[in-house]
Amino acid sequence: MTHLNGTVALVTGAGRGIGREIALHQARSGAKVAVLARTVGEIDETASLITGEGGVALSLPVDLVDRRAVEKVFDRVASELGPIDLVVNNHGSFRAFGPIWECDPDAWWQDIEINLRGTFHTCRVVAPAMLARGKGHIVNLVGGGTGNSFPNGSGYASSKAAIMRFTECLNDTTASGGVLAFAVDPGLVRTSMTELQLFSEAGKTYLPGIQQLFDDGINIPPSRAAALIVDIATGRFDTLAGRLLRAIDDRELLEQQMKNIVAHDARALRFSGVEQDKL
Repeated sequence: MTHLNGTVALVTGAGRGIGREIALHQARSGAKVAVLARTVGEIDETASLITGEGGVALSLPVDLVDRRAVEKVFDRVASELGPIDLVVNNHGSFRAFGPIWECDPDAWWQDIEINLRGTFHTCRVVAPAMLARGKGHIVNLVGGGTGNSFPNGSGYASSKAAIMRFTECLNDTTASGGVLAFAVDPGLVRTSMTELQLFSEAGKTYLPGIQQLFDDGINIPPSRAAALIVDIATGRFDTLAGRLLRAIDDRELLEQQMKNIVAHDARALRFSGVEQDKL
């Protein structure tokens, strides 16, 4: 596949799991890929996998909570690979499990900072450059708690709901300039994050339902989200900008339903069962 030839993609949290799969899919579709994360060895391995298949990759360690560091890294990507066409905010943290009075307050807030502030920083840096060129796609990954309660996972859930609303706000601000933002839910994937939930004492105590889901056979391959994001980068789902797309979606059916989804204002973070004008 060469749908993305001549484009530049940047993927955060690209050292392993879902992020690595997203980066590989982008490269296999022809994009030059910048792979970002905090752990040097992991992103170097992702970059090596890409170059080993004949692709182009740039490995860059960064702490996304550090605004200045993000600015420098994005400048380097633009300088070495070219203008960025796609940003995928895949990074994530979920380490604070349990009732809020049992959670370490610093760990709870760190989940918020990494997930939400990191996404804000990348979007803040890349959006003006994309607007100047009149095109660009931004994909922000969401997950559990985005549209529903997540008992004992309040920090992660709050950050993901905030990212969903942030994505809508960003898209409504930039869409007229050709820059489109999307939220993507990869579904339940077996990653190092879920391993922590499964095997840590806090995870076993407060999130036993995660193990039950895996026992029930729910384990979405990371390739599903990666393939969906390739389609987003090609413009296939531009009609759904500002809305939530899911890895489990049948993409052919989703394409057929796009106009109906927009007409019903679906796949968005909205109040349900109340009259909004009375709130």
